[in-house]
Amino acid sequence: MEPVFRTSGLVFQNKIHYPDLQIEEGAATFIKGPSGSGKSTLLRLFNATASGSSGSVFYQGRDLDTLDTIDLRREAVLAGQSVYLFPDTIENNFRIYHQFHKSPAPDAGEISGYLELCGMSVPTDSTCRSMSGGERQRVYLAIALSMRPAVLMLDEPTSALDGNLARQVMDHIKTRCHSKGTTLIVISHDDQLTDIYADHTIFIGGESA
Repeated sequence: MEPVFRTSGLVFQNKIHYPDLQIEEGAATFIKGPSGSGKSTLLRLFNATASGSSGSVFYQGRDLDTLDTIDLRREAVLAGQSVYLFPDTIENNFRIYHQFHKSPAPDAGEISGYLELCGMSVPTDSTCRSMSGGERQRVYLAIALSMRPAVLMLDEPTSALDGNLARQVMDHIKTRCHSKGTTLIVISHDDQLTDIYADHTIFIGGESA
């Protein structure tokens, strides 16, 4: 089976040299490595919001340079470390992001379901303006899940959550992705989460497992 993503000789800004790697379809792959090793940049290279200075990235066997990047980003959704929500209700944030994504927004009941997957049991007309960092992170994750991507890429998705809540959220996300056949790629500083939820672990600058 062709991997979802594969790299060959990939270099970023002539400074970060990536090992040749591949991401298995339908699995949960965690990416580990020291600070500055290029983990976050790798996810941006995967969805073409960054470009390598040399080498290639392949998505489902096709060179990213030959693909429509807008279509790619609809299929491979990246929820980065910087959480941005509009100073509006949760429901309107879902609608705005889906408008950008050019996809139909879920209704209030569906939104509640995505929020519950991310450990949030709040009315959809709640304002995002006064939420804590952890609440905002979970709403942001719920929006990413609602895009129903083929590939969901999460960069430090539980950084604002305590240990028990982080495990609960990651458990729900992985279960959801597994049930939908969604490929999950995660960067996490939490070694315990990696040990529990990774089907595969890629060490940037090290060996893969």
